[in-house]
Amino acid sequence: MINFRLVRHLWLFLAVAEERHFGRAAKRLGMSQPPLTEQIHVLENALKVKLFERSRKGAQLTPVGQAILPAVRQLADQLERVELAVREAKAGQSGILTVGAITSVLLDVLPPHIEAWKRDFPGITVSVREIDSGEAVLALESGELDLAFVRLEGLTSKKIQVLPLHQEQLAVALPRGHALAALPAVPLSSLAEENFILCSRALNPVYFDTLLACCRDSGFSPRVLHEVRMISSQVAFVGCGQGVALVPLAQQSLAPANVVVRPLAGDLRVVTAALAWNAARANPLVEAIAGRLRAAGGATN
Repeated sequence: MINFRLVRHLWLFLAVAEERHFGRAAKRLGMSQPPLTEQIHVLENALKVKLFERSRKGAQLTPVGQAILPAVRQLADQLERVELAVREAKAGQSGILTVGAITSVLLDVLPPHIEAWKRDFPGITVSVREIDSGEAVLALESGELDLAFVRLEGLTSKKIQVLPLHQEQLAVALPRGHALAALPAVPLSSLAEENFILCSRALNPVYFDTLLACCRDSGFSPRVLHEVRMISSQVAFVGCGQGVALVPLAQQSLAPANVVVRPLAGDLRVVTAALAWNAARANPLVEAIAGRLRAAGGATN
């Protein structure tokens, strides 16, 4: 059974934790400070822990407060989704679609799809959150997400279906002064002695293994010096002189002045955006969207 009093106390805790000041938190919550302070004391007594260190400068989380903050934030997000669902149901909306997407997809791939969904399915509400590709499978399996726009291909799962949507030419990001930077196209084999910066395998195993397979097909195993979370981080590390990075060619227009992005010789392509969903969870809206995208032909260059 839900303890609504505890939920309210945790909501107040989150406000103080984010503002780091009881006065500012009270103002944000539309209440006076003394009742807020008292409610935090009640929560601390109930949990038998100290959550904040008070001082004239404000309120700092104790180690215990820091430890529970992520879980409280997650609870607040879930409550907001429940509130949204209730509001939309009362208003007669036809459904809520929770979509996760990697940063690059948020910029240019996802917006046209959302416009099409709202046109084809009047009344739906689309809730978007930023994720890493590695988070997608668990979030889809748990039902936290309905759809995910991520960098996945070749995934083998009985539940999770993946439809490639966009492919790009594979390129290499090099320091501007690198000997290969003057070439119009760089043979992958010429990078055999370089240090590599790759996106973390933990976040996207299939994409990571695809890049390694390309290197092995060119006669070498890459020496991976750094694994990072995002493609933009790969380019940034190249600019810091940490090595070279295999990236989609689209990064050419986004690279800083001290980095050059050159296509790799040959027709080496990677999936940069794919639609993923949990086929084991019955959702007519998700099935309709996936079906339309599949009928439209899937991956494009």
